[in-house]
Amino acid sequence: MKWKQQIHGMKAYQPGKPMEEVKRMFGLDEVVKLASNENPFGSSPKVKAFLQADAANHAIYPDGYAQTLRTAVANHYDVKESELIFGNGSDDLIAIITRALLYPGVNTVMADLSFSQYWHNAEIEGAEVRKVPLKDGKHDLDNMLDAIDENTSVVWVCNPNNPTGTIVSDEELSNFLAKVPEDVLVVLDEAYIEYVNDPAYKETIHYFREYSNLILLRTFSKAYGLASFRLGYGIAQADVIAKLDPVRAPFNNTILSQAVAIVGLSDQDYIKHCCEANEKGKAQYVAFCEKHGLHYFSSQTNFVLFEVKADSNVVFEEMMKRGFIIRSGAALGIQGYIRVTIGTEAQNAKFLTLLEEVLTEQGVFA
Repeated sequence: MKWKQQIHGMKAYQPGKPMEEVKRMFGLDEVVKLASNENPFGSSPKVKAFLQADAANHAIYPDGYAQTLRTAVANHYDVKESELIFGNGSDDLIAIITRALLYPGVNTVMADLSFSQYWHNAEIEGAEVRKVPLKDGKHDLDNMLDAIDENTSVVWVCNPNNPTGTIVSDEELSNFLAKVPEDVLVVLDEAYIEYVNDPAYKETIHYFREYSNLILLRTFSKAYGLASFRLGYGIAQADVIAKLDPVRAPFNNTILSQAVAIVGLSDQDYIKHCCEANEKGKAQYVAFCEKHGLHYFSSQTNFVLFEVKADSNVVFEEMMKRGFIIRSGAALGIQGYIRVTIGTEAQNAKFLTLLEEVLTEQGVFA
């Protein structure tokens, strides 16, 4: 068969292990997943009540234009309905952008370390990938600008960044956008924006009005606790949306996902509650790292990437045996570190107690 040459040897995205599989593997009664940055508190109670009363006809196709959801999101951000595009999660939007703008002969610029799907999709399309190393765990925007040339088509800025959790400040972002050529699309991926509380980070909605070459990506998968419904969205000027929309698959959001997203969006008090609890949980990890002299990246998300001074894969395996699924830094490209989703207060306390036990066994702690 005539496969694309660039997919030979390419590995599929490796998600975290399913909780039921880990239970079976180690004979555990309970497993806590802290690997994929989901909201440990789940979705709004309003969503749960809606699902119990759901009477939608699931035999018919969903609204391919997502009109009701489109109106709700447009009103929430005070943008035009024509300035929105919806995807089957942000991953879908990344694939749409890549398919529309990347091909052999052009290049794309991104940070390293950052979200793997940027380069993964670019390689599938045969584009040149230019990775610019992080500087102290943050995007090195100056060197990213230097990497742009006449063949650059897309630049990716993950803000806050996954997997480090660090941010690009508003001042840095403003200076960067002013220097990117107008024919280069800047993708500002803000999957974790609801969790940010650093005053250096400002609301970015106004930037897409100022720059016709900018799209903002956001999601209902993280703070809204709706990851299983797979719904992300992009905000850009109408002509950008109009170019991307034909690349989008028809009916790429379900009836149910559109409906629950509207309900979740309506409960901003719940989002505030989750973010406040997340800050308290984050403090537990910071205190642990500082107590033991472990380096950690200052996170503005619902996860923390920190040093374990041991083999990341060994720590991953040992924590899984004890009922916690996390992300090995080796899988992310940073050996000796682990990325842990911030859970509930009780989950965090138990995790850190067990991690201390593992690191003592590994000879990290005396």
